Order: sequence, then structure tokens, then C-alpha cells
Amino acid sequence: MKEELLELIKKFAYREGEFKLSSGKTSEHYVNCKPVTLTGRGLTLTSLLILKEVETQYVAGLTLGADPLVSGVSLVSALDGRMINGLIVRKEPKGHGTEAWVEGLLPPEGTKITVLEDVITTGGSSLKAVEKLRDAGYVVERVVSIVDRQEDSEADKLMKDNGLELISIFTLKDIYEI
Repeated sequence: MKEELLELIKKFAYREGEFKLSSGKTSEHYVNCKPVTLTGRGLTLTSLLILKEVETQYVAGLTLGADPLVSGVSLVSALDGRMINGLIVRKEPKGHGTEAWVEGLLPPEGTKITVLEDVITTGGSSLKAVEKLRDAGYVVERVVSIVDRQEDSEADKLMKDNGLELISIFTLKDIYEI
């Protein structure tokens, strides 16, 4: 299962060239997992592998990269009898109605939530989701990603500094040949 997902990522999510990343950095290596996570097989494999790392009853992530992951993990957990619910964290608050940052069936304050991410570079997107969830009264201790770019261990340091454990299914080095 893990090897099959790795092959899908290598084939459809990885590119070499000169790329500007969302963190503002430039890189010769680009990973966009959405072409994999927005397919049935890719999302199923990803969700099953992430589910193994989730110990909470809720998963959440910052829109857009985490949207399929949150939905996929919720779905495969139901098929597995675990019943994990998903939440989506907005990049900006909803502009009307409740002006919510977090969407979904909201749990009680104090509930533990695992944050999901497709690709981690500096950890900034994940931390934004964590901060909004913590502001809402939830407990977040773990971030699970598909790929950790391992950019000078920035993400690891940021996660540790914020009391978070980072678990990644793959690293960038798993994807490309050195």
C-alpha cells in the first residue's frame, strides 16, 4: 500500500525545475499531492496510511490541501468502525453568518484533534490550522503529513516549539533519487 502510494506521488505529484513554494522559498523539487489525493485510488491509499497515525476522534486541516485528506480519513475510519469526524479550517473567517474559522460538526471544547497536511515545508500552514483550533478551545498535539520536505528541519523545530509531534508518511528524499 505504501509503495503503491509512493509510486503515484512520484508519477503524478513530483516535478523537478525551479519553483516558488507557498513558504516563499524556491526549490528544484516541487510536490503537489492534489493530483494524487483527488483520485479514488490515491485518496484511499493516503487515507488508510494516515488513519494508522491518528489516535483522536477528530481530524482537521487548513483548506485546500487538507480537504481531501480530512474527508478521506473520515470515510475510511467509518468503514473501519472508528468513526473519526473531520473539520476544515478556513484561511480567512467566513464573511457572513457565524463568521466561522472552523467548519464541520464541532466537538466540545477540550476535544483532541489531529491536524492533517499534504506537504510540509516550513510548517506554517499546519501551524495556522493548529492555532485556529486551539483558539476554538481544542487540544492539538499531532500533525500528520503525506510528505515532509525537510527544509533545514524548520518544520520539526516549529512543531516542537509549539508542542506538536510531526509524523510524515514520506520525506522528499523518498520521492526523488539523490
